[in-house]
Parts: sequence; C-alpha cells; structure tokens
Amino acid sequence: MAMAISSLLRPWPLAMATLMVLIIQAQGITRHYDFNVQMANVTRLCGTKSIVTVNGQFPGPELIAREGDRVHVRVTNHVAHNMSIHWHGIRQLQTGWADGPAYVTQCPIQTGQTYVYKFTVTGQRGTLWWHAHISWFRATVYGAIVILPKLGVPYPFPAPHEEVPVIFGEWWAADTEDIMSKALKVGGAPNISDAYTINGLPGPLYNCSAKDTFKLKVTPGKTYLLRLINAALNDELFFSVANHTLTVVEVDAVYVKPFTVKTLVISPGMTTNVLLTTKPVYPNANFYMAAAPYSVIRPGTYDNTTVAGILEYHKPGSPSTPSLDKTLPLFKPTLPFFNDTKFVTSFTTKLLSLASKQYPAAVQQSVDRRFFFTIGLGTLPCPKNMTCQGPNGTQFAAAVNNVSLVLPSMALLQSHFTGLSRGVYASNFPAMPLSPFNYTGTPPNNTHVATGTRLLSLPYNTSVELVMQDTSVLGIESHPLHLHGYNFFVVGQGFGNYDPTNDPAKFNLVDPVERNTVGVPAGGWVAIRFLADNPGVWFMHCHLEVHTTWGLRMAWAVQDGTKPNEKLLPPPSDMPKC
Repeated sequence: MAMAISSLLRPWPLAMATLMVLIIQAQGITRHYDFNVQMANVTRLCGTKSIVTVNGQFPGPELIAREGDRVHVRVTNHVAHNMSIHWHGIRQLQTGWADGPAYVTQCPIQTGQTYVYKFTVTGQRGTLWWHAHISWFRATVYGAIVILPKLGVPYPFPAPHEEVPVIFGEWWAADTEDIMSKALKVGGAPNISDAYTINGLPGPLYNCSAKDTFKLKVTPGKTYLLRLINAALNDELFFSVANHTLTVVEVDAVYVKPFTVKTLVISPGMTTNVLLTTKPVYPNANFYMAAAPYSVIRPGTYDNTTVAGILEYHKPGSPSTPSLDKTLPLFKPTLPFFNDTKFVTSFTTKLLSLASKQYPAAVQQSVDRRFFFTIGLGTLPCPKNMTCQGPNGTQFAAAVNNVSLVLPSMALLQSHFTGLSRGVYASNFPAMPLSPFNYTGTPPNNTHVATGTRLLSLPYNTSVELVMQDTSVLGIESHPLHLHGYNFFVVGQGFGNYDPTNDPAKFNLVDPVERNTVGVPAGGWVAIRFLADNPGVWFMHCHLEVHTTWGLRMAWAVQDGTKPNEKLLPPPSDMPKC
C-alpha cells in the first residue's frame, strides 16, 4: 500500500500497530515499539503454511524514526525457537549489545523471554531494514526501517507525492528450518525457493497467486519514492517497471548522485531508493513491476522465476481504490538475462556519493591497516558414517581467508567485553591468505577449508582498507558482503585477480559510494575503506543465507578508545542468557 508523505511526517499512524509511546525530549524523541514474535497461518501458492512473524504480520511492521531519535524495541519471543533481531545498517554507536546477530553480540531470546533493543539513530537517514538473525528465520521475519531527515531538513531531490516500501522476499512451500537442517545433515545444497514475493505477495505469474498481487495505485503526473529492500535469502534480483524509468537517489540509507535507469540490480541486504514519475496523462493501460534473479551459476541451482506486481493508474475522478480494469493492456518489462554480469557492473559503477557540502564523502585518504580476504566456497571432509552430497563426496563449506567461522555457544561480544575469551575465540584471524594461489584461475586440488572461531582485532580509530577477492575454487560467484556496525566506502572493483601494484592507482577517493553491503563481483574483487571508530565485536558475512550457514563469515573486534564516548557501554540488565 502506498504511504502518503504527510502520514510519514506524523509521529506514527496508529494503524501500523507498533508504536507504543512517544516521549518528547530535547534531542529528538524516543520511539517505543512492541514486537511479538509469534506464529501465523499464511496462504500462498495454493497452500497454507504456519510461519514465524512479528505481530502476526508478513512482512513485519515498519519501524519509522527520525535522524537523532532514540528507538526502543521490546521483543517478546512466543515461538518454540530461539530468536534475535538485527537492525540492518544501524550504526549502533557504543550500543553493540543491540545489534542482534545470535552468538555474536547476544545470546538469542529464548521462548517466553523478552529483550528490549535500545539504540539511537545518529547521522543516518533513508531506508534500512530489520530481520531475524538466527538460523533461516529471516525468510519470514523482516520489515522496513524508514529514517526520516530531521524536522525542517528536505530531501536533496524533489519531494515525492507518496513513499512506498517495496520489499522483495523468497517463499518456500516447505519449512525453511527443515530445508536447512536436511541440507546440513547430508552436506549438500538446500532446496531452492518456490517463489519470490513483493511485500509478501507472489503475484500473478505463479499458480493460485493472482489474488496475492502487490498493486501500487498511482495518479498521472506524480512522483513516487519507492524504498526498495532485498530481503530474499539467497538471490540477487533485477527490478524494472514496464514503460517507466527509475531515478536512483539513495542506497543503504546514503544519498547518491541521481541517475536514471530502466532496470536496476539489488542484492540481499541492500536497499535502494528510487523516484518513479508517472505518465502525465492517464495511459489507458497498466504495467507490471517485475523482479527476477541475477546469478552466474547454472539454472536449477537457484529460483529462476519472476515475481510481478502491478502499477495501476487511477483514472482521473475515479475512486481512490479502483479494481484492476482487465480490459486494459498490461505491459511487461524486459529484464536482463539471468547471468548478465556486464549489466550489473554497469549499474554498480554508476553509484557515487553525493559528495556535497551538506553530505560530504568522508573517505579515508590514508590507511593504517590493509587486509586482503579471499571470499568463496570450499569443502569439508565427510564425517565417518555419513554419506555426503557435496563435491566428490564432501560437505559444502564456505570461508573467508580459508577460515569457515564456527559460532560459539556464548556471545562473542560478552567474551570480548569481559576479557574472558579463552576457550571462546582466538584473535588471530589471518590478514592475508595463508597460501596464495591463482584465485580466479584453475582451482587448487585441495578444496578443504579450515574451521574455527577466530576474530580480527583492531585498535580504536584504525583506518582500514579491505580488498575482498572472489575465488573460483568451486566456481565463481558474486557475494553480497554485509559489515555490521559500520558504513564503508567502495573505492574500487574489478575482475580477475587483484593487482596490489596497479589497481590502487584507479581507486576513487573523491566520491565513492558509501554503503553497508557490497557485492564482491563474480570472478573479481572489491576494495572498501572504513574507520574503526565504533568499539565492539562486528559481524561481517555474505548475505546469501546458504553461504553464511556454510561459514562465509568473520568478525572484527574493535577495541575501546580512551575517551568516554569511545568505549562500548556496559550490557543492559535484560541481556538474554545462553
């Protein structure tokens, strides 16, 4: 449903059913939300399924705040599974306890227990999102975060007529926990999803789904801000609206230099705000908005289907909620071929920071520490008395610098804060691959990875440059990497093996795009820079859930600074216990 900008600027529409209290204070306001994790029956694709939700909603409720606001979210777990919620893209300055990844910054919230996440939105405005961060519950437990600018501060683009969150998801007819569990037991790849969704609805291109179609009702000659979020578990997506253009104005809650496209690509974990201007006169037609996957791996190993919603024009003078006129022509967009890496590269290179006086690009010009991480898949030996379905009878695995992270049974942040890390983790994560090889060439004979719980420790305020290199060990593949607790600047990217001698000369240190999730190109590399000015333990992982499950994840331990505002705050009294 489209949301009028006037309603966004009110404290919160009561119909959203999530706001509990507003307490006006001098520096912004405190917004209180109540999130009840509970089961709900949802009918999709000819069948009814019981899924985990927040407040019985799928997708979950939107969280709306302004830059500078404090947010308190009381999460109560009513389901028979452990739960944790991550506020994806929120910096969590000194409040790492509220970040959410299970066994990294917190023990999960157990059945019948409650935890209040408390954080302040500092220096951020735009579209982010929240989602479950344990097991595969992100499949159904997710929702939008809308951060409005401070009162009186306009957008750096024309004010839209309406603002509409558009969340892409994946739908499985079977239970995702069963799918993941069975895959891990046999060491093979999990079953792919049965459909994609837009705001929880599969749309008319799937069986039994014509009635479950997202419809955006629009008026001629108006501009709409679409807040796009890719919440799909395992697939990057192309998106287009037939016979319309999209002007990209923001990614990952950071404004960018506007540019106009017919089609864009968005990876899991990413958000993209676009302006859509409707036709000046009633067109006597309706238009599909459609999303389909981008993947360089072979069809059959991912969900190669298309989800569609409908851009539905109001006839001037008609009721505000017309039904779809089936006599009108319905136009469909033409999306790129599934493995069109050239298109993806062309799109991502257009993303540049606004780099204005009001919104500068504060990219680090000098670097204290340089790191080189290999990102990719590998294998583990098949345990005794088990038949494995991975390559050559092995188990599938994934790793960063050949280390497949094993999460401990207690939270890493608690161990870090108390200094009681012995037996929980080691601080010797490799800064470089231990055994260099031709990363995008002929793969090595030994595809096994190491396992362990190893962190990379950084002094406070370290300026970091990180190059992430895709590998061809089990075939090249793109990987959307998300860094918790930080934004970073994407200063360079390319294909083939990274050249530390010649490639840095091409880095953009003027107006590189700033974001929290970046795609490591298939058969290529990406370079990012960030300032480690937020103490705590910060997860970094592939946002393809299957790869994270296989171990494509690591964590940074950023030490306290010397000043009070440079230290991690003590844990709250209601922290969940393992």
